[in-house]
Amino acid sequence: MNVSRLPQSPGNVTGLHTRRSSYHPNYSAIAKNRVALARSEAGLTPKAFAEALSHLVGRDIKPGHVTSWETTTTPPGDVLLAVGALAPTTSSRIGVRSHKLIAAHIGQAGAERLSTELGMEEVTGYLGKTPCWTAGLEGAGDECTLHVWPWGTAIIHLVEDLDIPDVTTLAIWRYRSYAENLEWASTQLSSLTGEPVQASYVLSLYWVYSTPWVGTTLETGLRLICAPRILVDRDLTDADAAQVNGERVEHELLAAGYQRPDMKTFGTPGVSSAWASWSGVVYHPQDPLRALPEGDLVAFEIGLQAVWALTARINEQVESGEDPEVCDRYGSGFLRAARSVLLTPRPQETGQHQQMRDAIVNTSGLPGQLSLAMEALKEAGR
Repeated sequence: MNVSRLPQSPGNVTGLHTRRSSYHPNYSAIAKNRVALARSEAGLTPKAFAEALSHLVGRDIKPGHVTSWETTTTPPGDVLLAVGALAPTTSSRIGVRSHKLIAAHIGQAGAERLSTELGMEEVTGYLGKTPCWTAGLEGAGDECTLHVWPWGTAIIHLVEDLDIPDVTTLAIWRYRSYAENLEWASTQLSSLTGEPVQASYVLSLYWVYSTPWVGTTLETGLRLICAPRILVDRDLTDADAAQVNGERVEHELLAAGYQRPDMKTFGTPGVSSAWASWSGVVYHPQDPLRALPEGDLVAFEIGLQAVWALTARINEQVESGEDPEVCDRYGSGFLRAARSVLLTPRPQETGQHQQMRDAIVNTSGLPGQLSLAMEALKEAGR
């Protein structure tokens, strides 16, 4: 499995304009190759394959269409689904782009220091018109970006491209890497701010660009990726035993089905399969041209986690018997505005964006946490 290991010493900060993603899946080429491989596996001529596809999709498919979809033209979504039914993929690999969002509180002074001394770029859009500062970080993962908000929240966005044989491998990697991620982020932010910083949590979003599954097994596999903790037995300290046990459980669940009541789907038939839960988010584009852009999904989650971390900080202060402390302009009025930005559909949003918003927000527990934080700030006169 290709997994980048985090360094033990702090990395460097670089301007975002110098950073490029190390992996951009060529979905058009993947789709064309899928048609060609399926016809080869089925042992059919373009004419016979076209006739079989016509029967499945309910419209006339010509042999020339098949030849074109294998070479020059991206096949449509219904054709790709039909291709999967005719010749299910035999690949044993899962292609995953892991987006880890590592949250930490650095305080207003720390945020101002980083924005000034590091020459961070000011951007808007994650939370309406609210600005934040961003800069690339060197030395971690395939791509790493630091986002800092003026109220003192920092979100490190760590991207790692993975090629894995099964969900168990991902689950064990995730379980073990989270501790490394938190330690590294704490060291990094402490070094950059000059003050002790303790990263608080990691939230994972998985963009799955290739899988060995189809049909109901695909949905079960994605649900396992969304919440893979069930595959990790913490009592097994031997790595080989943990892997074998996890694979056994995975095979059983893929065969029998796996559904948790706290999961919510936001996929679109023929376009995408997607699930959100308290543990994370997973998205698999079946038709990349009509699916949600990866950047839209990540940007929304970054904005949500920025508010989640802020409200968690406020509620922790209240639970400790303290009056909540927030910087000017980011009291209950700001949280009210942030709630509207995150929970209210935009007039020109697509249905897919609205479903994404509803699923991710409600499974995150943010609405209740926001209400508690707003009430606490009002009582404190903030």
